[in-house]
Amino acid sequence: MALPASHARSRERVLRICATGGDAHALRVRLLREFRGLLGVEAFAFLLTDPVTSVGCAPVARVPFLPELPRLIRLKYLTSADRWTSLTGAAALSALPEGDRGPLWTEMLRPAGVRDVASTVFRDRFGCWGFLDLWRYGEEFGAADLAYLDSVAGAVTEALRRAQAAAFPARPPGAGRPGPLVLLLSPDLRVRGQTPEAPVYLAGLIPPEEGRAPIPAAAYNVAAQLLAGEAGIDPHPPRARVHLAEGLWLTLRAARIDDGPGSGVPRSEREIAVTIEETTPADRLDVFCRAHGLTGRETELLGLLAEGADTGVAADAMSLSAHTVQDHLKSVFAKTGTHHRRGLLARALGS
Repeated sequence: MALPASHARSRERVLRICATGGDAHALRVRLLREFRGLLGVEAFAFLLTDPVTSVGCAPVARVPFLPELPRLIRLKYLTSADRWTSLTGAAALSALPEGDRGPLWTEMLRPAGVRDVASTVFRDRFGCWGFLDLWRYGEEFGAADLAYLDSVAGAVTEALRRAQAAAFPARPPGAGRPGPLVLLLSPDLRVRGQTPEAPVYLAGLIPPEEGRAPIPAAAYNVAAQLLAGEAGIDPHPPRARVHLAEGLWLTLRAARIDDGPGSGVPRSEREIAVTIEETTPADRLDVFCRAHGLTGRETELLGLLAEGADTGVAADAMSLSAHTVQDHLKSVFAKTGTHHRRGLLARALGS
């Protein structure tokens, strides 16, 4: 459908914001300012996601339920209606019958006076890079609002992916590397305990307001994905890879605590451990290749180079000529903004 003039003008501003780029946080802040100005939303959540698992991390959000954030995130992941993992375009919750809107709507949003939620996902052939929820209290979203969000989704997706690609500088010499960090969560995602360094890294993911403890939203998200898997809502593993700073990528995982044989404690009542550790070179390489839009052959070549292969070995492994391998390598250099193999591998592997 043709966009109203106000929506069309906003779309042009969004395209300029996306072309300008910037880091993932600053980019989302600028986009949200534009979305809120046009659509008049009162609350929002704009998350990055692991491109493979689609698990959320590093949110930019304003929600009225901050003390109830663990519950909000848990119910979000246990709601299948308009779930970002199945969306193919912008959707408004008001388009669904009341009974099909899921537990987040029934237990939190409707009682709080929320009128409607517009959701969209930012996904391309390389993975899922983020999702956005916009909440309205006054009126429902219209067809023009959803068409507007659809019209900018491609540009936002590309901008988010470029922002993630820029988060791979080579690690500074002597940079600190975290040991395994652990948060212990109750079955309803309340923090029960954590290792001493965990708050430091959580604060790096979402800098807290002065005087406040860091909000472990990334930990809540992977734990909520564990619950979603157990409930049969979504089969993706409870894992998310996220950039912290200076080229350091972290991987968060969630698992139930095993109380041992004969404990009699049902699985659903066992505590959840969320581990935070530096992303392995192989997992970092995977995100690097996706974020830079490498083809299958380019990804295969970079994997072989990471294992120490030279041009001849790579050519034999890929059943290609050495000349063709060099052409693929030149393409990788161009896409990643690197000029030699050592610099390329330092960025891709973080070492």
